[in-house]
Amino acid sequence: MTFNRRTFLSSLAATPVVSLVSPAAQAQTAASVALPPVLHSFSIGEARVTVLLDGHLPLPSQIFAAYDEEKAKVALAQGLHRMTPEGLNIPVNGYLVEIGEEKILVDAGTADLMGPSLGGLGRALAATGVKPAEIGTVLLTHMHPDHSGGLVAAGGKAAFPNAELVVSRTEWGFWHDDAIMASVPEESRGFFLMARGTVAPYADRLNLFDGEAAVAPGFTALPLPGHTPGHSGFMLDAGAEQLLFWGDVVHSVALQFAYPDWTIAYDTDPALTAETRRKMLDRAASDNLLLTGSHLDFPGLGRVLRQGEAYAYQPAPWQFGL
Repeated sequence: MTFNRRTFLSSLAATPVVSLVSPAAQAQTAASVALPPVLHSFSIGEARVTVLLDGHLPLPSQIFAAYDEEKAKVALAQGLHRMTPEGLNIPVNGYLVEIGEEKILVDAGTADLMGPSLGGLGRALAATGVKPAEIGTVLLTHMHPDHSGGLVAAGGKAAFPNAELVVSRTEWGFWHDDAIMASVPEESRGFFLMARGTVAPYADRLNLFDGEAAVAPGFTALPLPGHTPGHSGFMLDAGAEQLLFWGDVVHSVALQFAYPDWTIAYDTDPALTAETRRKMLDRAASDNLLLTGSHLDFPGLGRVLRQGEAYAYQPAPWQFGL
């Protein structure tokens, strides 16, 4: 199977849940106008981190399992996020981390899998001056296409030809389990095929980890299950400072800090997703962690504050760490 935008949209169109790609985006041609690269770099301890914006996608209200319009209005009134006819726009972020001579990528964006409003991570990486062949390690939070799509270049080759791929053994096993794939509706099996296809070029340089484990220089993996069975975060220890990359713990800054139990249609285990989110929000607030996330508003860097029974996100000043 060839993995491109057409096959991605075909599989989503048959899936009995709301599509990740908006109807407006689906109506556009695959040949999108190349958007300028968007990136932001900062220093943390001994590391240099560059946030690479892949693009934006809308989350329609119906994708939230417990969506309540009145509650949403209250939360949205606290900030500048707005529910458009297509939904709440959220970013897709990836990261280049440079520590000494090491060049590490955290998630790889979508490439051409998810429409013309995405696929910018490669251009952002090019703007840093770092070539794909210089990436020595790719840390993958999970195997959804907005994180793994950019692993594959034209012709099905590895986009990062010299990189070791690091992913949870649980995550790898879930998407490669034929019995699990056979148990889901036939129209949903394209997700499994896409997940397998995006990581296939790295099968001979694969690092599968279990639990909390050192996975790259300065990085420790943290299990954050729920969104997918092996969804993981990565803690960067850069000497005197730390930064948590928490993947998809939160999709919507506007709604899920205020309502941590609101899950989305693509959470594999909604109850566990909400439990993991509350634990991480509590830990982040208690430990005053500096964190970043794949769908936190670009450049996606900040801290978590307690706000009664809920939480709030405090973004770092734009010039942080320059």
